[in-house]
Amino acid sequence: MAIRLENVGVAVRDLEATIAFFTDLGLTVVGRDTVSGSWTDTAVGLDGNHANIAMLETPDGAGRLELVEYIHPEAIETTPTRPNEIGMHRIAFSVDDLDAALEIAARHGCRPLRGVATYRNLYKLTYVRGPSGIIVMLAQELGGR
Repeated sequence: MAIRLENVGVAVRDLEATIAFFTDLGLTVVGRDTVSGSWTDTAVGLDGNHANIAMLETPDGAGRLELVEYIHPEAIETTPTRPNEIGMHRIAFSVDDLDAALEIAARHGCRPLRGVATYRNLYKLTYVRGPSGIIVMLAQELGGR
């Protein structure tokens, strides 16, 4: 059986703000829609499902992120996850300039959870708390390989 990752879906509080954050980091919006009806109730498992969605893609075309802003049922606010909680942990992106990526994140009010670290002289990386509490890992490959 062949398998490939299609996308990662994330429910968000503010679709436009979240699109702005990820497009500023370099992703491209490749589709938008408003979905509802019995097919989406069945697929998602929610009665009366009605949502605005946007599909974003990485510049290399290898990764996609689906953002979902629920209209009905009403979105449920939760405490933002922590890196050690069971469930969706984070979305990770490789960047060629971590400092530039952090400047972009800061313009959206997003800062590292603690700071920037270096892993075995291979990567400089950090976790930032993005829009809607999403943890986003940004990693820059270093020349130590």
